[in-house]
Amino acid sequence: MENIVVFGATGTVGAYTCLYLAEHGYHVMAVGGRKSDNGFFADFGIDYYSVDVRDARSFESLPTSDVSAVVNLAGILPARMEGYQPQKYIDVNMTGALNILNYCVKANAERVIYSQSISDVAQLCGTDTPISSDAPTGFPLNNDHSVYSITKNAAVALLIHYSAKYLLKFYILRFPNIYLYHPNPYYYVDGESRWQGYRLMIHKAIHGEPIEIWGNPARKRDIVYVKDCCQIIERCIAVKSAGSGTYNVGTGIGVTLEEQVKGIVDVFSPKGCPSPILYNSSKPDASEYVFDMSKTEEILGYKSQYDYLGYLEDFKKEMEAQRFEKLWGRDLLEKIDKKDENRF
Repeated sequence: MENIVVFGATGTVGAYTCLYLAEHGYHVMAVGGRKSDNGFFADFGIDYYSVDVRDARSFESLPTSDVSAVVNLAGILPARMEGYQPQKYIDVNMTGALNILNYCVKANAERVIYSQSISDVAQLCGTDTPISSDAPTGFPLNNDHSVYSITKNAAVALLIHYSAKYLLKFYILRFPNIYLYHPNPYYYVDGESRWQGYRLMIHKAIHGEPIEIWGNPARKRDIVYVKDCCQIIERCIAVKSAGSGTYNVGTGIGVTLEEQVKGIVDVFSPKGCPSPILYNSSKPDASEYVFDMSKTEEILGYKSQYDYLGYLEDFKKEMEAQRFEKLWGRDLLEKIDKKDENRF
């Protein structure tokens, strides 16, 4: 049984990844910044370690032998930052990444998997032309993702350097928005809290309320479910012959905004009381992007297991099961005051 260390284990993708890897026969060591996981991981036979990735001394509690792979999902994201504190990006996304790489060397890990962001190819978004895994990278020049993206790019450069110096295999996974169930339906935009768009639409569909499509309903997005993302992470561990490089995380299929809304209504609205769908072309268009998945499929052997409706159905099951309640708490939607429903 291979030993896998997952940093960022108490976060959204991290928690799903730990459970997925354990279900697929790996011995998982979950590492998070929280002092306690409330016993969540032990329920799944997973060891939990509390580590502050900003502090190299904090790593002393971790095992330093027989580590096959390290998965670095630890990071500060604009979507989880109230206000604007760029130093946090430096401390976690750069210093933390460096400390994790030093741990990889100390533990003689064979490979490291790192989560990059779609913001490194933001200049290529806005059309339905598939974006290659090997597309030239950059960063947004002047928005709430600028410093975040700079730090993620710097962490990639550190990883490539450590690969050359210490012969680490590396797998850089370019994440778009990863769709998943979490009890908190809010995120931050420019430091201010607001609904995640798809969560607001799901909430409205559950109550049979009208859903308004803004802008061009034909705009497409690559909708990737968290369990497909977990599958790609597992493939990076399992495929021993695959070389280092950057790989897209996605489906390769563009789902139009109209298809997204109709799917949400079909899956979540009460039977016999579907949410009416309204159109407002005067509002701004949604963002648009599709990933070219050929490299991920050919080299890693990945094949998406969840089409759009399949993702929605599984999301609904996770929402009803509240599988992560011990780690993340109860669904915040149970406490929502109708007056607090902000437009997106």
